[in-house]
Amino acid sequence: ARSVASGTGMGLPAAVRERVAAVHRGSTLPERLRLYDGWAARYEQDVAALEYRAPHLAAASLAFAFPAPRAEARLLDVACGTGLVAWELHRRGFRCLHGVDGSAGMLERARSTGLYQELRLCVLGREPLPAPAEHYDAVTVVGALGEGQVPSTVLPELLRVTKPGGFLCLTTRSNPSNLRYKAELEAALGQLERSGAWQKLLAQEVEYWERATTEEESTQGTGYISGVVYIYQKCPVPHLEEG
Repeated sequence: ARSVASGTGMGLPAAVRERVAAVHRGSTLPERLRLYDGWAARYEQDVAALEYRAPHLAAASLAFAFPAPRAEARLLDVACGTGLVAWELHRRGFRCLHGVDGSAGMLERARSTGLYQELRLCVLGREPLPAPAEHYDAVTVVGALGEGQVPSTVLPELLRVTKPGGFLCLTTRSNPSNLRYKAELEAALGQLERSGAWQKLLAQEVEYWERATTEEESTQGTGYISGVVYIYQKCPVPHLEEG
């Protein structure tokens, strides 16, 4: 595997590596949203080059957990980007899709897919989701839970808009520069589980999540980074607020 791997991440076009690195670098949120706006037109080409498997893995996991029928179920795709997750959900029979994203440029691309019934601009972590409580049968956050992106403090807000008994599908990366964030996220996930807010159905570590953009980020020289898909189910019994 070593000979194949040695140049794997490096085999990516320099421009792709640079665009990916730019949005993951520790820039301010407005700056990062501007980068996403500018990236929207080439985003799908770039993630295809990265062999980014998260949308496929997340949708497959959610579909596996989700009781039929799917066509009527209302789903919220948070940080929906250009609609990669919507394509995967649509292929699996989900038809009622709403999306939110912090980038107007990304939302424009998502709108052009025709896969969403509703799309709204929302900067998660700064403002609440534009939805009433207990509105969705499932909520997905694929790819945005990472260092310098969506903070792990948003979990209660994701739970708020999920129906009791509804599902939440979340992903994060396990590459070195995201490990601190991943530990914070898992602590927050565990805390909500212990408080009885939801129960964990799945935490699946996936080795070949996407191609690494640098050798340092790659898992044991494979040229890829790993990631995780989590599926939680919101507990059907509303837990009483303290006090």
